[in-house]
Amino acid sequence: MPKKIPELKPLQVSRLAAVDGFHNVGGVSGLHLQVRGGSSAWVLRATVGTRRRDIGLGGYPDVTLAQARDRARAARAQIDNGVDPVEAKRAARATLVTAPTFDWCAAQTIAAKRPEWKNAKHADQWANTLETYASPVIGALPVDAVQLPHVIDVLSPLWTSKTETATRLRARLEAVLAWATVSGYRRGDNPARWKGNLDAVLPKPRKVAKVQHHRALPADGLHGFMSKLRQREGMAARALEFLVLTATRSGEVRGATWAEVDLDARVWTVPAERMKAGKEHRVPLSDAALALLTSLQRMAGTDLVFPSPSGRMLSDMALSAVMRRMDVDAVPHGFRSTFRDWASERTNYPRDVAEMALAHAIGNKVEAAYRRGDLFAKRTHMMADWAKFVDTPPATGNVVPIRKEQSA
Repeated sequence: MPKKIPELKPLQVSRLAAVDGFHNVGGVSGLHLQVRGGSSAWVLRATVGTRRRDIGLGGYPDVTLAQARDRARAARAQIDNGVDPVEAKRAARATLVTAPTFDWCAAQTIAAKRPEWKNAKHADQWANTLETYASPVIGALPVDAVQLPHVIDVLSPLWTSKTETATRLRARLEAVLAWATVSGYRRGDNPARWKGNLDAVLPKPRKVAKVQHHRALPADGLHGFMSKLRQREGMAARALEFLVLTATRSGEVRGATWAEVDLDARVWTVPAERMKAGKEHRVPLSDAALALLTSLQRMAGTDLVFPSPSGRMLSDMALSAVMRRMDVDAVPHGFRSTFRDWASERTNYPRDVAEMALAHAIGNKVEAAYRRGDLFAKRTHMMADWAKFVDTPPATGNVVPIRKEQSA
């Protein structure tokens, strides 16, 4: 019969805590206090099946002698019932580990996809869309808890009022949840999938989307507008004037640098990374556009053609603000529509020349494959004629007023 170890008292155990070693404290078979380098911990030495286990029961003195004996008895009871206490503890700990939040997975998805995007602006668009619409609803949820009702709660408020935004948001939700699934953070079907899923509970986007065109100034009102615009001071006004003369986008103008402009060759080359289509775009400069550029004073410390007073890029609203102060019921992007209407209705220039001037992508893949040039020579003549049209008063007396109609 094995020798029974006397049960040590708390005071005796406290003295042992100063002596390195493996001390049997009695009370429960196999219960020891392990002391090493001034650190003490409770260990139950027991045989589980055919294996000897040293089962940790906590540190001393945080776990008292009485508590250690209680834990040792509980572990012994598990062994008697055929349960390995070490494996049981490991399994219990695993159940406490929750999946990361949707917001965290969204950030990881954006980081993973960033290299495939041609423009850094895409990452901002993804982040802003998810932060604005998804995060308040599901951002803090564990990603494996996101189900179909959550996705519908995110999309429903936008589906009919902001359909284009909602469809992009849905695709981004699907991408984040797909990333989480592949990464092992969730299982099962993707609740943001459209076909055979959301299409059963939400109307088709094309059935509810409202086509919204950018408000544009009629061609006959352009001369009067430009005459008044040229009387206004400020870099935003000059940027807006240049935008009209070149039929380019606001971001392309606001980000223009002097390094992109060749005054001698009369060309402004917008690099691919700043173009919507991701392709370099050469803009021929008319006499009016060239005169505008040569009249500008370059600001020290920046290469921007149209810098803000602080030397940074003008804000997206700067050009719109100029139009609001002029009481013009249109937006800067609308001048591209004005240009397109002028080209198709008042000139004989071929459609593809006007489309190339607007830097629109060629929709026909076969045509795009064989198109090598950018019709620069023809576009040079077109932009010169456009500038002349801007400077020429309408032939008729029926000039469309620039100012908004005042409500009665």
